[in-house]
Amino acid sequence: MEENKMGVMEMKKLLLTMSFPIMISMLVQALYNIVDSMFVARVSETALTAVSLCYPVQMIIVAVACGTGVGVNALLSRYLGEKKYKKANQIALHGIFLAICNWIVFAILGFFFSEAFLRLFSSNEQILEMGVSYMKICTIVSFGVFVQITYERIMQSTGNTIYNMIIQGVGALINIILDPIFIFGYFGIPALGVSGAAIATVIGQIVAMILGIVITQTRIKEVNISIKDWKLDLGMIKNLYKIGFPAILMQSIMSFMTVFMNMILIPYSELAVSVFSIYYKLQQFVFMAVFGMNNALIPIVAYNYGARKRTRILQAIRFSLIISSIIMAVGTIVFEIIPKELLYLFDAKENMLAIGVPSLRIISISFIFAGISMVLCSVFQALGHANKSLYITLLRQLLILIPLTWGLAKLFGLNVGWWSFPITEAICAGISLVLLAVVRKNTIMKIEDK
Repeated sequence: MEENKMGVMEMKKLLLTMSFPIMISMLVQALYNIVDSMFVARVSETALTAVSLCYPVQMIIVAVACGTGVGVNALLSRYLGEKKYKKANQIALHGIFLAICNWIVFAILGFFFSEAFLRLFSSNEQILEMGVSYMKICTIVSFGVFVQITYERIMQSTGNTIYNMIIQGVGALINIILDPIFIFGYFGIPALGVSGAAIATVIGQIVAMILGIVITQTRIKEVNISIKDWKLDLGMIKNLYKIGFPAILMQSIMSFMTVFMNMILIPYSELAVSVFSIYYKLQQFVFMAVFGMNNALIPIVAYNYGARKRTRILQAIRFSLIISSIIMAVGTIVFEIIPKELLYLFDAKENMLAIGVPSLRIISISFIFAGISMVLCSVFQALGHANKSLYITLLRQLLILIPLTWGLAKLFGLNVGWWSFPITEAICAGISLVLLAVVRKNTIMKIEDK
């Protein structure tokens, strides 16, 4: 088999051509999360609060799917770099097996424990009724998102990223089209409110899953996925989760951060919870672009690590940091200049603007620092230092951020509390650069460049 482009193409061109389709697909993904909230906000503020309280659970589902996918991505790319094609095929098959297992777990948890989870945050029966309905649909029918993400990571591992854009784009488009139909009731379908938003979401995920399976089976030549060749290998699953489990924790931490932030904010008002949820969805437009680049960066670094090409690894890291800084700087400028206009997308009234405008302006200062940590965490994962990624993420999302937010808000009020974000990200960016120096010395520079 010919050398994969990840080992030979000029690095800037490689990173941009692989990143761009994933960036577009993830921006589309962020778009339909925002569209969901925009439509739900027009049902009522109570409906928006109900969906906002469910959001951490949706994030955990995506965290488990993407974290497992990171393990698939890194190992599959590394085996391709080492020319171990049978092992690469087995990694892909084990990834699909784990996706199905993870769906079953979340379907059971969602069916039995949705109401208990939501009662941790609200006793409002209207919020609980809408929230339980929304959460049960998103968890019980979550097989679409688990399998879809697995196939996306398989494609990324082989350097084929254009198909991710197609898959996510089709799924998002279906969701956006179906949202108003199911939420407000058109074409003879009854108005289902927040349940309609959940139904539109899972239908989009299932269609994207089917498309991913078809494209992988017919277009991806580097990997041969045949169920008859699958043999359960617990050692392979262990190795996959050595990389994947820290990645799951990293993304799950974001969910726990949201839960703790809701606990901090809800004494101020339920509206503050909605504002934070809106911010989180708006910032996805900025962060998803960097996440998209990172999804390309992981297989590139892992492939060249397996192929023992030190110079290409260093080039990938350097260029990714530059691109990330540019993306994050643009995001900060937008949040600083038009925060009101961003909030008006969610039918914001004066009381929401009073909380939302200062929060968007203050938190956006943290973006460039966050971009540095995000890129370097992906590098650590690709090079087998997933524990360092986990350490940075724990600091960014929980260990520094949450106590600092609580303390500043308690002492000086909510508007000062938002400053915890730029302070935390600046500290963690510095720590990430120190850890990069350690990894560069102990791992990268010990590779005998080919």
